[in-house]
Amino acid sequence: MPISPNQGSTGGGFPATLTGTGLTGATMVHFGNKTATITATSPTSVSVVAPSGAGVVDTTVTTPGGTSSPVPFFYVPPPVVVDVSPSSGPVAGGGTVTVTGRGLATADSVLFGDTAVTPTVVSDSELTAVSPAHATDEVSLVVTARGGTATASETFAFVPAPTVTGFSPLTGLPAGGTLVDITGTALATTTGVTFDGTPATFAVLSDTRVAAVAPSHATGAVTITVTTTGGSDAAPGVFLYIL
Repeated sequence: MPISPNQGSTGGGFPATLTGTGLTGATMVHFGNKTATITATSPTSVSVVAPSGAGVVDTTVTTPGGTSSPVPFFYVPPPVVVDVSPSSGPVAGGGTVTVTGRGLATADSVLFGDTAVTPTVVSDSELTAVSPAHATDEVSLVVTARGGTATASETFAFVPAPTVTGFSPLTGLPAGGTLVDITGTALATTTGVTFDGTPATFAVLSDTRVAAVAPSHATGAVTITVTTTGGSDAAPGVFLYIL
């Protein structure tokens, strides 16, 4: 006699259905030593609201004709969200977000504010989700699994794409080491600065300024690109490596 679903939250309160034969007049359904609330019966099924519980329990149906053979039911603890990385993403959507915690193996939904997406479960302690499109805002992030729901302790921010408006100085030595002041907008979530694709050490000074140390490079003109959790933008003009 199968039960569907065959796992659920330790807190109980969810619907479940047992199917089989000879179930007419079912009077009692047990989950371990606890009694479920019967909501509907037929000759081939019994629908119930499951009680709270823990671990693996035997589920049985009692009718005037006797009690069924036990069917295992698995109680799942509620999920726990420990970290969300990155904690922001582009307003256009499409950012990959990694959620770590516990009890994530049965996760089937990640809610960004009011928008739900289907996650990819990596393990019981990790899942990934692709952030949806959303107006600039900070929203709650909620993971739903068979064991219940968990809300991240910090909000998830939808941020606009960056705009790089300029940088100074305009030149540096091929050996690298020149401190370059980059200006623009929406730079607070900067995750990388490159000089023609070569990563540079950087520090975020504000939402409008990032300082980067030019890496070593052959002489010539290169493009400076800033990448944030909201997207990427190339600075106007070129940075010259000169002797």
